[in-house]
Amino acid sequence: MSMSKNITPIGDRVAIRPLTDEEAASKSPAGIIIPDTVDKEKPEQGVVVAVGVGKWDESGQKRIPMDVKVDDRVIFKSWNESVKVEKDEYWIINESDILAIIS
Repeated sequence: MSMSKNITPIGDRVAIRPLTDEEAASKSPAGIIIPDTVDKEKPEQGVVVAVGVGKWDESGQKRIPMDVKVDDRVIFKSWNESVKVEKDEYWIINESDILAIIS
């Protein structure tokens, strides 16, 4: 899926494309695929498609750079709601809701 050119998060927000079922399938060390339904409480995974410019520091004089960049695969808290832009679904979340970058 290609990146949407019609979405630009503001401040320290990040637009994330949810992973497809194939991308999100987990494998055990023995190579067995573990379906998503095994653990419904786990955080979501996705690919960053756009990032904001960062939030202001406490003095309001300088922007704090973002830790994530476009194409990073991330794990994030899933209490946020997804949005649709054109035909694509995205999560728009604060960078602080991202738990990790997957290498």
